Amino acid sequence: MGDSVDLIARVCHEANRAYALAAGESPSAVHPSWFEAPEEIRASARTGVQHALDGATPEQLHESWLKSKTETGWIYGPVRDNALRVHPCLVPYAELPAVQQRKDALFSAIVQALR
Repeated sequence: MGDSVDLIARVCHEANRAYALAAGESPSAVHPSWFEAPEEIRASARTGVQHALDGATPEQLHESWLKSKTETGWIYGPVRDNALRVHPCLVPYAELPAVQQRKDALFSAIVQALR
């Protein structure tokens, strides 16, 4: 299942990347492609896939991501800055803009489609 999780995580990562760019996020704030992304980012995607496979909802996926980010030193800020570990989505799911909630739904749908 490990190879499958890795493949699904890569697809989810690239889809979220494309969605973020299409939604108008700054290219400098969007993660690099899967093979150029730091291992921390790839590991986060794999964890998200595993949670989705275990039945997590988009809201639960976000809350898990939020917990992981804060535990690794990320803080809330209105503008994303990867170098400073600042992210505007470090808020409860209900406070996310709809465009960001759809990213979690997209991630979940991709996992379910490829499982």
